[in-house]
Amino acid sequence: MNKIQTAAQLLCQARRSGDQIERLPEACRPQTLDEALLIQEEVSRLQAAEGEGIAGWKCLLPSEGRVVVAPIYQSLAFQNGTCSLAPLNNAAAIEPELAFVFSETLAPRETPYSEEEVYAAIGEVRMALELIRGRYRDPDSCQFPELLADGLFNQGIYLGPVVSESPADFPIQVEHSDENIRLDGHHPNADARVALPWLVNFLNERGYGIEAGQAVITGSYAGVINVPFTQITVRYGDFGTMTVDVKPS
Repeated sequence: MNKIQTAAQLLCQARRSGDQIERLPEACRPQTLDEALLIQEEVSRLQAAEGEGIAGWKCLLPSEGRVVVAPIYQSLAFQNGTCSLAPLNNAAAIEPELAFVFSETLAPRETPYSEEEVYAAIGEVRMALELIRGRYRDPDSCQFPELLADGLFNQGIYLGPVVSESPADFPIQVEHSDENIRLDGHHPNADARVALPWLVNFLNERGYGIEAGQAVITGSYAGVINVPFTQITVRYGDFGTMTVDVKPS
């Protein structure tokens, strides 16, 4: 096996077992963004061989020296009032987001997709929670390409109800039996949709498309929030509410 395959196998094993690992061995540790993306793609290939497809993607607009993109796998996509995730520091780590669900497939092609084509392919916008926990035991010791190879802390997604808005800013409440958390929500790219054309064309350049039914999250409105494993209610301003039973996996 080459270094890409070795790294991908180690990350797949960690995903399937739920056990976090130390940093990848130096011999297979990605040094560049391209190596990290190749490892991501190999992880997806190995997952697909086990019947695990891609339910969606996470992304942000790229910044200097960083590309924020990662697949979200089908077995880690939850809805209908319940989600499960592995604990992080004895809590459930979540990020409040919006998910854009595509109703049309945007297949790979030679020419880029326009903003108009991408936005027209969106079928609905839903409240969402990104479920957070990476495969590394000490992510602070890792360089960015290592984190990118592992999917940038993604442990899954919870899809809530459809909403009619996708504002850049709104108040967020997270309520459970022990606490009522109030936060000012701000999207890191100001416009929650703006990374979608970038993602579609980034994938297109690598020979991949967006499939109808896939959901894309584009950044947390309030960073990471730690909550206990219990029933929580999340409110986005006056335009969306969801109640979720958060369970440990």
